[in-house]
Amino acid sequence: MFGGYYLLILIIGIASFAVSARLKSKFEHYSRVHLRNGMSGAEIATKMLHDNGIYDVRVISTPGRLTDHYNPADKTVNLSEAVYNERNAAAAAVAAHEVGHAVQHATAYSALQLRSKLVPVTNIASQLSMPLLFIGILMGAVVKMGIGWYIAVAGFGLMAIATVFSLITLPVEYDASNRALAWLKNKNMLTPQEYDGAQDSLKWAARTYLVAAIGAVATLLYYGLMLFGGRSRD
Repeated sequence: MFGGYYLLILIIGIASFAVSARLKSKFEHYSRVHLRNGMSGAEIATKMLHDNGIYDVRVISTPGRLTDHYNPADKTVNLSEAVYNERNAAAAAVAAHEVGHAVQHATAYSALQLRSKLVPVTNIASQLSMPLLFIGILMGAVVKMGIGWYIAVAGFGLMAIATVFSLITLPVEYDASNRALAWLKNKNMLTPQEYDGAQDSLKWAARTYLVAAIGAVATLLYYGLMLFGGRSRD
């Protein structure tokens, strides 16, 4: 039972590591492609906001690397120090992508709204799903208590919520990248070489979310088969 689970986790882990390593490599490479327009990530983010008629969102610097995100609660585009200050194709791509989320928020993009509503319950589901599953499975297998199956099913339900969140994240992230690339191209912000670098950077960033979603679905299916596949209830 658990052998199959650990094999699944190993495969997903290897895929995730490979994509993450490739993403870091791409960002390091495109960080050396300096922008001809000389604009920093913060300046690009501010211009994209204003070009979309958004003036109530602040662009701020946040510590760390690849910690960039948009916070709809306080309307801030948070750019890591490397992105905020740097003037290269990778920084342009990340800055524009995060502003893409701000544009989604301003235009009431449905997938982003749904994801935002799921954040509180997903945080709880992510913390409790695996403990409940393992407790339920152990109770059912060792103590032979019927309640163990119901505890495991509760954990499975929470895992399903987290999986749905992971799937909804995909269109949100891909749409933000599409908005970013469209703006960069339409406003002639980058040279063709710089644009290709920004596009490639965002492509690999999106693949990290894709691997995470595939992993979530695969894990959910594994436990679904374990709990419901061929189970006869007396």
